[in-house]
Amino acid sequence: MLRDLRHAARLLISNKGWTIVVVLSLALGIGANTAIFTAVNGLLLRTIPVDRPETLVRFRAIGDNELGTDFSEYARIEPAGGLRTATTFPYPTYLAFRAANRTLVDLFACAPQFQMSAVVDGQAEVVSGFIASGNYFQVLGIQAEAGRTLTPDDDRPGAPPVAVISHGYFIRRFGGDRKAIGSVLRIASVPMTIVGVAPPAFTGVQQPLGEAPDVTFPLALDPQLAGAADPGRTEADYARPRLERTTTFWLQIMGRLKPGVTPEQVQGNLAGMFDQVLRDSWAGYLGSLPPGERSAARNQNRTKAAELRVQPGAHGTYDVSPDTYRAITLLGIVVALVLLIVCANVANLLLSRAISRQREMSVRLSLGATRARLIRQLLTESVLLAAVGAAAGLLVAIWGRRLLPDNLAPTAPIDWRILGFVAALTVASGVLFGIAPALRSSHLNVNEALKEGGRAISGGRSGLAKTLVVAQVAISLVLLVGAGLFLRTVRNLRDVDVGFKSGNLLLVPINPALNRYDQPRILNLYGSMLEELSRVPGVRTATASQPALLSGGVNTTRIYIQGRARPDDRNGISRVVVAENFFEAMGIPLLAGRAFGASDGQTAPKVAVLNETAVRRYFDGKSPIGQRFGYSFETSGEMEIVGVVGDAKYNSLRDAAPATMYVPYRQPRLASMTFELRTASDPAAATSAVRDAMRRIDPNVPILKVTTQSEQIEARFAQEKVFAQACTLFGGLAVLVASIGLFGLMSYNVARRTNEIGIRMALGADRGTVVGMVMREAMRLIAGGLAIGLATVLVAGRFVASLLFDLAPADPWTLAGAAALLIALAAVAGYLPARTASKVDPMVALRTE
Repeated sequence: MLRDLRHAARLLISNKGWTIVVVLSLALGIGANTAIFTAVNGLLLRTIPVDRPETLVRFRAIGDNELGTDFSEYARIEPAGGLRTATTFPYPTYLAFRAANRTLVDLFACAPQFQMSAVVDGQAEVVSGFIASGNYFQVLGIQAEAGRTLTPDDDRPGAPPVAVISHGYFIRRFGGDRKAIGSVLRIASVPMTIVGVAPPAFTGVQQPLGEAPDVTFPLALDPQLAGAADPGRTEADYARPRLERTTTFWLQIMGRLKPGVTPEQVQGNLAGMFDQVLRDSWAGYLGSLPPGERSAARNQNRTKAAELRVQPGAHGTYDVSPDTYRAITLLGIVVALVLLIVCANVANLLLSRAISRQREMSVRLSLGATRARLIRQLLTESVLLAAVGAAAGLLVAIWGRRLLPDNLAPTAPIDWRILGFVAALTVASGVLFGIAPALRSSHLNVNEALKEGGRAISGGRSGLAKTLVVAQVAISLVLLVGAGLFLRTVRNLRDVDVGFKSGNLLLVPINPALNRYDQPRILNLYGSMLEELSRVPGVRTATASQPALLSGGVNTTRIYIQGRARPDDRNGISRVVVAENFFEAMGIPLLAGRAFGASDGQTAPKVAVLNETAVRRYFDGKSPIGQRFGYSFETSGEMEIVGVVGDAKYNSLRDAAPATMYVPYRQPRLASMTFELRTASDPAAATSAVRDAMRRIDPNVPILKVTTQSEQIEARFAQEKVFAQACTLFGGLAVLVASIGLFGLMSYNVARRTNEIGIRMALGADRGTVVGMVMREAMRLIAGGLAIGLATVLVAGRFVASLLFDLAPADPWTLAGAAALLIALAAVAGYLPARTASKVDPMVALRTE
């Protein structure tokens, strides 16, 4: 084997130009596949970075659950078998699990807190928080990088407030200085002593990869942090901490199995108790209500309880979303097709090279070498080529990961799985593109090969080479059609009428509730900001809303129409809280009634404006002005409809505008708002002046991420853009490789038929006839590839239909455009050898025989 490797290395070095072309082709193919596999590895194969993750379990609530008043989820959760799936539980339920536990070493509760206002050394900033029971780090087996982690003693009522910070925050905020241990971090006006730093590899228990939360603190602090951690609730909710609410589902629960115990046994241990706790908690909640509240329609006939499901937790609390699976699958197919084209082209190059080596093969066979020995030598050369290409491909993979969207580009290190994948792909690729040339090269008639000097395998080579070119053309067509479909999808999404003027809008979100501002202070702050921001140079109009349109935020509620509502109505409607000038500033037309004004204040009668879709759905298209509705059956006369506006896209460009209500920001309880600033020119240019103005108004309020409305809209179809870019990039590469393959094949055929061409020209054939002969051969190959590619597109189209927008998978213009591009490039690739053939001197051609 070593002798084969040395011989293969000498041959590759002696043909540097040929080797470089092959290695670069393989580097692109193998590198692209490796880049996708790093995403697969990080998202699907890696486990959370804790001690013995395979012994962890996570808790789920499966099915409809009517025995609760408030449900929090921190990420999109897919239904399990079509049933509603929840990841959160009340704190008292967690305590009941611990008391009844017989199958777990221990279990902990936790919840992400996302953005929180933190002050260190007088400097305010926004951090990501995480709240957990005191045994969180102990159950996971995590030791502190510096200081210590949380302990159960930290989770006692009245214990001194403490926090553990992440390694990233330790470096970013404190420069890695261990003096950070013992310093005071103030979150939502609550001072916490930093007692430790989590290790660098620890990213939490939500998913294996990602950013670790900046600050982790014990559950005992939740009552003090309620304003920051639980925004948007009523004053009555704040009067009763979440830790005491038996019907508020907000904590995620995980545990560690005892030796020999299965998740099913844990479920058997706790499932019955969970059902009883749910029902007892609901009965207790109803008993605590005044008679009028207890008899309210929303509290009647609620009997459905979710079932407990205990599942393996090695991969964290959340699964990979279907959108991410779909993206990985599609991109994986694309890069696999590219690798197939590369392998086909390399196989053609090897077949071309085999012509020049057949005398060598004949000599070796005549000296006693077996065919199997020659095949082994040739496959060794192929695998060595693939190995060199794979080494370069690792660099391509590292670079290529940067081109993937954030949800597909985990920052996972290169581990044994990735190296194993590259090794397997290297061997498979080497064998794939090397086996056919090896079999052809070793199948020689020794006497004829030595006698004729080079024609023993030419005919076989030509047939196989043509097949490979046809395959390359077919795959190229599939990728080009994919590129065309996704490019047109992106264009169609960009051209969607969103129902408002999206140009020159700067979005500035803030959340004063992170600093525990009460409602009067929040309202005064927003009024001051609306007034001051409108005066910033370059800003024409300042308005505000929550959530901002097409920003990813969603706020839905129920609508009960006075005189028509029934207690069991489940009519849903989207809600947007807006400033008085919102419709005018955003360019949303007022169709009937009036917009909001300064008179619609906190103590004024409650009013709302509906969009056209809501009017059609709930009022049969008739004027709703003056009619009333509410959020519950009992309050159906609470709000008056004073206006109707045009439809505007809410959170999706693909879907029609949902039924939407708008309410003035001074009337409902609110926490965060996004200021929409209409600018005279580029909105990003006003960012600095806007930040300065907001700091002058209140320097204690941290400013969240500032974006433009155009950027937010682009984010709505980020996945489609990735698909379009990938298909375009790899489709272009595939066409280039296929064109080179066709050019090489036709050049070889012209060289092989030099004598025939000379005879034809000697007998009177003109140059046009020769060019036509060669071009017809090339076009036959293209036609075969196009036929196979078209059939593949028609069959595979249904798998990507849901990813397209306002476009059919078999769109004739896209198919025609892709085919025309391939034909044009193939014509060029075929014409060059044909032109060369037409210039053959008949006398020279005849002498070559």
